[in-house]
Amino acid sequence: MFTLLKKEVNNFFSSITGYIVIIVFLVVNSLFIWVFPGNNNILDGGYATLDSLFAIAPWIFLFLVPAVTMRMFADEKRSGTIELLLTRPLSDFQIIFAKYLAALILVLFSLLPTLIYFYSVYQLGNPVGNIDTGGTWGSYIGLFFLAAIYVAIGILSSSFTDNQIVAFIIGMLLCFIAYIGFDFISELSFFKSFEALIINLGINEHYKSMSRGVIDSRDIIYFVSVIAFFLLITKTILQSRKW
Repeated sequence: MFTLLKKEVNNFFSSITGYIVIIVFLVVNSLFIWVFPGNNNILDGGYATLDSLFAIAPWIFLFLVPAVTMRMFADEKRSGTIELLLTRPLSDFQIIFAKYLAALILVLFSLLPTLIYFYSVYQLGNPVGNIDTGGTWGSYIGLFFLAAIYVAIGILSSSFTDNQIVAFIIGMLLCFIAYIGFDFISELSFFKSFEALIINLGINEHYKSMSRGVIDSRDIIYFVSVIAFFLLITKTILQSRKW
């Protein structure tokens, strides 16, 4: 499994894809946080906080993560190498998990440079260090878990088809529904009686909970369970080729 993981990671960084993902993520966030005037601009806001980053990043990942994962299985199917891959001395889940970890590593690499933002805001505080450190680290953990679910959804979407564009669109739509779709559904009058339950099914509620700096075991269980759910569905789809 490690060999496949290493191969997938090398594929990202031996091509321009991995670098584009990291650069686009950093540039777009930087423009909104430091350059464009408005509510998201830290300098305009006058407060030592990274709330803008954690509000914008989920929407950027909504496009970038499916773009990373769309080729994972779709490209294997299109080129015909999926059959060769499945004959390796690895279980289906090991293959899926190796590809999942490779994409997750790329997401982690895109997050690491944003620590410069944290240091900058830390230094800009009056006095220096006047920033909610606990809330910031909680938000980072929440953002990582959110991206981890996006990756699991993207891997699933790529297993549906041999067309990378179709995989990208499906992944983006599913990520949108998982992130904010349940909030919209809960506002429908038909579901008012189940509003709290429906909201808790979405990522946003648990992401906001972590952003307050409180790492609740219920939120951790939610994120891990949803990731496992999508990976198991992916495994079922791959196994269906043998039926």
